[in-house]
Order: sequence, then C-alpha cells, then structure tokens
Amino acid sequence: MDYLEKVLEKLKELAQELIETLLGPQAETEPELIPIPVNDPQRRRNG
Repeated sequence: MDYLEKVLEKLKELAQELIETLLGPQAETEPELIPIPVNDPQRRRNG
C-alpha cells in the first residue's frame, strides 16, 4: 500500500508540473485587506 501512495503522490506532482507548464503557475490568493477607519476633518467640513 505504501508503494501505491508513493506512486500516486508522484503522479500528482507530475500532473501539477504539467498544468503549471501549460497554464502558468497557480495564482496565490492575495491576503484580504482590513479597512482602517481614518479621521478626515476635511471630509466633515465639506460633507
């Protein structure tokens, strides 16, 4: 069973390399930005 797991893992690696070669590397998700409240006195005067 250990042999089969190694073969499957190797097949996954080869498939991933093939996909990256054909389509480019897998896009990494960008970290979600956290909104930061800003006190803007100029907005209060004009708004």
